[in-house]
Amino acid sequence: MKKDLHPDYHSIKVVMTDGTEFMTRSTYGKEGDTLTLDIDPLTHPAWTGGTGQLLDRGGRVSRFKEKFKGIMG
Repeated sequence: MKKDLHPDYHSIKVVMTDGTEFMTRSTYGKEGDTLTLDIDPLTHPAWTGGTGQLLDRGGRVSRFKEKFKGIMG
């Protein structure tokens, strides 16, 4: 097996949208980093039955709508 072929697999902290935290192992970042989720099963319409609204963090949805306005009705 080649040395350094696989990414580093280490422990990170995940923070959900409601503030709950848990530890998991991942290739994200480096040992001890924190991954803060913008969308998770508590907020995404696919898991909540479609009644929730997605937050437009960083203006991504607004930029998308502006870029493609007029294309679809």
